[in-house]
Amino acid sequence: MRLKISLLKEPKHQELVSCVGWTTAEELYSCSDDHQIVKWNLLTSETIQIVKLPDDIYPIDLHWFPKSLGIKKQTQAESFVLTSSDGKFHLISKLGRVEKSVEAHCGAVLAGRWNYEGTALVTVGEDGQVKIWSKTGMLRSTLAQQGTPVYSVAWGPDSEKVLYTAGKQLIIKPLQPNAKVLQWKAHDGIILKVDWNSVNDLILSAGEDCKYKVWDSYGRLLYNSQPHEHPITSVAWAPDGELFAVGSFHTLRLCDKTGWSYALEKPNTGSIFNIAWSIDGTQIAGACGNGHVVFAHLVEQRWEWKNFQVTLTKRRTMQVRNVLNDAMDLLEFRDRVIKASLNYAHLVVSTSLQCYVFSTKNWNTPLIFDLKEGTVSLIVQAERHFLLVDGGGIYLYSYEGRFISSPKFPGMRTDILNAQTVSLSNDTIAIKEKADEKIIFLFEASTGKPLGDGKILSHKNEILEIALDQKGLTNDRKIAFIDKNRDLYITSVKRFGKEEQIIKLGTMVHTLAWSDTCNILCGLQDTRFTLWYYPNTVYVDRDILPKTLCEKDASEFSKNPHIVSFVGNQVTIRRADGSLIHISISPYPAILHEYVSSSKWEDAVRLCRFVKEQTMWACLAAMAVANRDMTTAEIAYAAIGEIDKVQYINSIKNLPSKESKMAHILMFSGNIQEAEIVLLQAGLVYQAIQININLYNWERALELAVKYKTHVDTVLAYRQKFLETFGKQETNKRYLQYAEELQIDWEKIKAKIEMEITKEQERSSSSQSSKSMGLMH
Repeated sequence: MRLKISLLKEPKHQELVSCVGWTTAEELYSCSDDHQIVKWNLLTSETIQIVKLPDDIYPIDLHWFPKSLGIKKQTQAESFVLTSSDGKFHLISKLGRVEKSVEAHCGAVLAGRWNYEGTALVTVGEDGQVKIWSKTGMLRSTLAQQGTPVYSVAWGPDSEKVLYTAGKQLIIKPLQPNAKVLQWKAHDGIILKVDWNSVNDLILSAGEDCKYKVWDSYGRLLYNSQPHEHPITSVAWAPDGELFAVGSFHTLRLCDKTGWSYALEKPNTGSIFNIAWSIDGTQIAGACGNGHVVFAHLVEQRWEWKNFQVTLTKRRTMQVRNVLNDAMDLLEFRDRVIKASLNYAHLVVSTSLQCYVFSTKNWNTPLIFDLKEGTVSLIVQAERHFLLVDGGGIYLYSYEGRFISSPKFPGMRTDILNAQTVSLSNDTIAIKEKADEKIIFLFEASTGKPLGDGKILSHKNEILEIALDQKGLTNDRKIAFIDKNRDLYITSVKRFGKEEQIIKLGTMVHTLAWSDTCNILCGLQDTRFTLWYYPNTVYVDRDILPKTLCEKDASEFSKNPHIVSFVGNQVTIRRADGSLIHISISPYPAILHEYVSSSKWEDAVRLCRFVKEQTMWACLAAMAVANRDMTTAEIAYAAIGEIDKVQYINSIKNLPSKESKMAHILMFSGNIQEAEIVLLQAGLVYQAIQININLYNWERALELAVKYKTHVDTVLAYRQKFLETFGKQETNKRYLQYAEELQIDWEKIKAKIEMEITKEQERSSSSQSSKSMGLMH
C-alpha cells in the first residue's frame, strides 16, 4: 500500500494553511492565516472561496459537526466549529455564515472537537484550560486547568472521557467528577498532537522530540517510532482504525495501526500542521505550511487468497493475478473502491454507490447491486454469504446478491465495529457489544433474529476478540473469544434453557483464528504458536486436551504478532515490523476431521496408524466419544496409553440396555445430570441411583430413592458401608431420620439389585426381539 500524492502547482492560500476538514468524500474545506475559508471539490477540481474572515481572526483548528448516526437523510455535515487566535471559537455554517462566536479562552483556542454524538464540544487553549460546551455554545464545565498550554485534545470512544496534552504529559480525564484521572509522561518534548480512535480504542501522540507513538487506553506504549529529522506536527487515525497518517516537515507517512510504516512520501509542503481523513477512509488531506493543501489517495492495497492476488492499482481499477499460471485480469469500476475482501473463492468490492461480487472462477461477470448507504466500513465473509457494515446498519447478503437479513440490537453503533468484534459463520452472526464489553450478541444468519431463546452470551470480563468456527452442524457451532486478561475461552452458541459452559482453553493468547476448512483453532500464546486440533475435546474429555495440541516456538515472530488468515493448512502471521510469515501445518488433522464428519471411522483409524502421532490418536479418541462410537474410542485410547478409560469403555459395552450405555457414555464425558435424565426417562431408577452412589453424590441418591419410593434401604446400606470404611459417624440429618425407620438387610438388598439387573436385561432382549420381528415383517 502506498500514497498517491496530488499537489497543485500554485497554492490557493497566500499564508500557511492551519486546518482542513472533509464534508463528504469529495469535498473539503481549508482555513488559512490569509483569513480565507476555501472549499475544494475533488470531482471537478474547483476551489471556491466560501468566506473571508475578519483580519483579527487567525484560524487554528476546524472540526465538522458529526453526522447523526443511523439517520440516513443527513449524508453530509452542515456546520463546523472553528477555533481562532483571538480566544474565541466560531460556529460556522456550510455556506460560510458565522452563526455564533463565543469567548472561550484567554489567548488562542488551540483545538476544538465535537464528541461522537454531536452533543458536546471540547475546547483547549493557551491558558491551559479544558472546557466542555453544549451544542449551542453554552459553557457546561471547565474540566481542567493547568499552567501550560494545551495543544491538542481528543474524545474517548464512548464520549465519556477526554484526552489532552500537558507539556510532555498525556492526561485522560473522565467527565464524571471524582473519577480517576490517568496521567503519564509520553514524550521527551512538548506534545503537539493527539488522536484517539473509536474503533480500536488506541491513542496516537506526536511531539517536538520528533517521534510519534501508539498507546492503548491504559497508557501502555505499543509503538515508539524512530526520531525523525523534524518535529511531528500532525497525526490522524483513519476512520476504521486500521491505518494512521503522520505529518512533519516535507513528510507524509502512512502507517499500520501497530505502528510500522506502509509508505513515506516527501512532498514539497513545508510542515503539515493538520491531517484529515475522508469519511470513507480512502484519502487524506494535509494543511501545509507553504499555503498548499496536499491530497493523498490510498493505492496498491493488496488482498490474497490461495493462488489469487488482487491489487488496487488506481482508485477505480483492480488487477487480479493468478500465481499458478500468471494469468492477469483487470477489473474496472464506475466509482472509486472503498472496501474489498477476498475469501471463500469470492471477491467482494464496495464502491461509493454499489457492491460488486466476483467469483474466482469467473472475473468477467460480477454480480452488482446498489448500496443503501455509500460508506461501507467493514466486509466479513463466510462460505455461503457475507456481511456489509455501514453507518446505517449491518446487512447480510448471499454471493448471488440476495439480501438475507439485517440483525439489530438496542444501542447498536455500527461505526465502531471491526474484524475483531464481528464474526460470521454459515448459520450464525456474532457481534461484541461496545456499551457493555462483557456481552456478545448472537443472531441467526437466515432471519437476523436473536439465536435460540434470545439469551445473550455474557462473560465475567471484558471481551477483546471473537471468532466463530466455520464448519460442522449448526447445533455444534462454537465461539472462541479472548478476554481482557488474554485468556482464551470456548463455548457453544446454542443457548436453549440451560446455561452453556464457558470453558478456558488457554492463557496469554494474543490473537486467534479458525481454519476455513475444518474446526481447527490456532492462536499465538506468549512465546508459542498453538494449534488446538480438536477444541471440542474440552466438552468430551478434558484430561486429554493437552495431548490434542500442537505447539511451536513463536519467538521468531517478535513482539505483538497478529494472525492474518488460516486458509487450508497455511497460517499467515504479520509481525510487528509489517513482514508476513507463512506457517504450514500438518494436513493430517484436517483429513481426520473430514473422515469423522463423513463417519468413516475405519479410514480414520487407518490414517492414525499411518501417521503414528499421539495428537492424532488423542483427537480421534475425543471425536469418537463425541460421536458415540465406542469401538473406535477404545482403539484410540489404547494407542495413547489411557488404560483406565479403555477398561471403562469395555465395561460400557457389557451393559445390557442401550439407555445404560448412553448414560455411561455421557458420564464418561462428565455430563452427570444428562446421564441421570436418560436413565430416569427410560424408567431405570435403580441405575440412576447407583451412578450417584458410585460418584458419592449421597444427597442426590437419597433424594431419588425417596422420590421414586424405591431402594431407600440400598442407599442407606451403601452409605453405612462407606462410613464404616473410613471409620466415621453419620452426621447427615436425613440419613439419620431414614436409618431409624428402616432396617438394613444386605441379603434382601443384593436380591433386589439382581432383580433390577435381570429386569433390565429382559427389557433390552424383548426390545431387540421386537425390532427383529419388525424387520422380518
